[in-house]
Amino acid sequence: MGLLPKDIELLPPYDDRVFKAFLTLPGSEPALKFVASAIINRPVVNVLVRNTELPVTDTEEKAERFDVNCKIDDDTQADIEMQSSRMEEQKGGNHNNLKARSIYNLCDLHSSQSSKGIPYDKLIRTYQVMFCGYTVFPERGSFINPFSIRHDTDNGLLHDGVRVLFIELSKLDNVLKKPVDEMTDMEKFSVFLRYADNPDYREVVNKVIESKEGLAVAGEMLMSISKDERERAIFRNRKIAIADRESNMAQALLNARAEWDVEIAKSLLRVGDSVDKIVAVTNLTQAEVEALRDAN
Repeated sequence: MGLLPKDIELLPPYDDRVFKAFLTLPGSEPALKFVASAIINRPVVNVLVRNTELPVTDTEEKAERFDVNCKIDDDTQADIEMQSSRMEEQKGGNHNNLKARSIYNLCDLHSSQSSKGIPYDKLIRTYQVMFCGYTVFPERGSFINPFSIRHDTDNGLLHDGVRVLFIELSKLDNVLKKPVDEMTDMEKFSVFLRYADNPDYREVVNKVIESKEGLAVAGEMLMSISKDERERAIFRNRKIAIADRESNMAQALLNARAEWDVEIAKSLLRVGDSVDKIVAVTNLTQAEVEALRDAN
């Protein structure tokens, strides 16, 4: 039934490539139907994935897309993404890049449908779903944060044609305290997503898997992917490549800051500021400032 042995080493389902694989590979339809049902809060009979292909495996490819774009039986459409790396999203604070991208993707998907001969209020509903392995809204206690278009003052709904859902896997502590039979479907899937690869949580994950057919299939798919040596190699290589990119980005930032400190120091030296003051307002040492002074 897809139960996970405690001694098996699993790939993390919250990795974006693994996430797409266990929801879109042949045989995974019950798992995706379960997720779709949890998103729209009603049973789903059919779901059609419109981008089943996995992206190229070149770890330097910047155009990688691991979203799951699907159409549900009532013609509702959803784009489901997994965001596991947070470094890029921290730029500028408040994860503004992630939030803006979710709106861009939502609008792009919603406007891609044909409106010829159809009243605009009859267009199909569109969801943008962002599973995040980190906290996006620290001020909000809930791990599910839905957004729609509402009035700024009285919160009145303008139209329910589009919705964005952020699901923060970092906020599951209270969910884990609940008996499995009291968890919602989204809570169960989120627990599976966050903890399936961790042997310390294998017991609760297996209880979650036993509770729903879709999650049992998700467990089976995850085990199959985890046993695939090619997928394991891709996962390792991507992990190394991502770590290298993040290290290079961090080093480039440090270099830029160092260059900026030098320029600030030169400017302050030109107006006659003391070495001690320049050391206080930059990250340069006294010896570095004195060398700049003597060079000029």
